[in-house]
Amino acid sequence: MFENNVHLMGRLTADPEVRVAGENKVTNFTVAINRPAKKDAHPEADFVRCVAWNKDADFLEKYFGKGDRIGIEGRLQVRNYDDKDGNKRSATEVVVSRLAFIEKKGTPTAQTAPSAEPANYDDEDDDLPI
Repeated sequence: MFENNVHLMGRLTADPEVRVAGENKVTNFTVAINRPAKKDAHPEADFVRCVAWNKDADFLEKYFGKGDRIGIEGRLQVRNYDDKDGNKRSATEVVVSRLAFIEKKGTPTAQTAPSAEPANYDDEDDDLPI
């Protein structure tokens, strides 16, 4: 049988903020995920709503910020509710079970980081300390 597992990698659209819901802590946040680019097309993204509870919520608020690239594992959840006007609504979101750092905003990735040039030492140089 298939299970309800979701794996995402994208960038936070805002700084996570924890709030208290009853006896639990929770943060709702959105992750922007790039779609595969089509030839000669403008890049597009999906914006996926996520929710993290308790320790995961605290961890997100403390260490992650807007623009940071994040990896998420969780499950897809559809919940129904009544809005303030009494209209029936539904929300689809990923309930987080695991988080991973991928990249801080503005930090070069391995592909874009300049490679270090090795020092050019003459093997016969007696001034070397080795």
